Amino acid sequence: MDEEKIYQVALSMVPGVGDITIKTLVSYCGSAGEVFKKTKHQLSKIPGMGMIQAGKIKSFTDFRAAENEVKKCAAHDIEILFVADAKYPRKLKHAPDSPSVLFYKGEADLNNPKSVAIVGTRRSTSYGREFTDKLVEELAPHNPLIVSGLAYGIDITAHRAALKNGLKTIGVMASGLDIIYPGQHRKTANQMLQQGGLLTEFPVGTIPDAHNFPSRNRVIAGMCDAIVVVEAAEKGGALITAEIANSYSRDVFALPGNIANKFSRGCNNLIKQNKAHLLTSARDIEYIMNWEAKATPKQNDEKYYDYSKLSEDEKNIIETLKASNNGLVIDELSWKSNIQLNKLASLLLNLEFNGIIKCLPGKKYKLK
Repeated sequence: MDEEKIYQVALSMVPGVGDITIKTLVSYCGSAGEVFKKTKHQLSKIPGMGMIQAGKIKSFTDFRAAENEVKKCAAHDIEILFVADAKYPRKLKHAPDSPSVLFYKGEADLNNPKSVAIVGTRRSTSYGREFTDKLVEELAPHNPLIVSGLAYGIDITAHRAALKNGLKTIGVMASGLDIIYPGQHRKTANQMLQQGGLLTEFPVGTIPDAHNFPSRNRVIAGMCDAIVVVEAAEKGGALITAEIANSYSRDVFALPGNIANKFSRGCNNLIKQNKAHLLTSARDIEYIMNWEAKATPKQNDEKYYDYSKLSEDEKNIIETLKASNNGLVIDELSWKSNIQLNKLASLLLNLEFNGIIKCLPGKKYKLK
């Protein structure tokens, strides 16, 4: 059994130690296993830590529970994705409150170059369902990953439209992967395992309690380039997803609707409040996201960065900085790129000498 995987799960189980702290710890220590090997004093010296949190880590002893979780996942063919793993969704990793551990079952690449979340009311109308079908069909030439929450209404319509058009689709769940909710969507979920997958931050056996859904929504928002809201009341999960997406600087799109229809009020308000782009077809997404261009990097960008002469770590740094318009301080850049600080410093210096990045006050780095 993978000992490091047990340590990763164990670290996520430590009471009072959240996802942001875990990323900082792994950035400084190099791995979850090394975190547990540090002394209380050594842990307390890591920025953002203190003796109280360090004490919580050193007093954690329930490694048997972590080992059992790893065994249960293996029995259900579930992959455990730690935030430092290459298969962990890179876009989600850039979100400050992204989960330290995800559970995944499927065959889709979670780092597909293009990804779109499509969410909306469970009480969808024919207007919303027909638009969702058409939108996914129009997006198909771009081969995006279609992400939603497997719920009734717009969610399941988006998943089924993706399957019909040969696109990979991911269902982000508010339960363990062994509990399909709602049960009526089990057949579609099984199809998705062959043409996409299911993803959650909740361990095996977790039931879909109400408080799990807002957490689920941040995963949907964080792992996508664009979030589309198709029909939403004035309050609800789709609007929560849109708010989170805006906080992550993702592009949000909303389908306008009849002002007399209560399930269009949420979308209309998003547009009115400048929290979403007005959406009438896939062309709007192509224009805003610049998807009319080829999927490969522009020739002048390729020449500017001269990727052929850069190491994989240097390319990783550039891609991480690209995702942040305002630049990143070195600590944050370390955990988002999964490069340890002692190694990161020399890489940054080399990129700076080559005129690719610039160093700002406070050890903050940004692309030139």
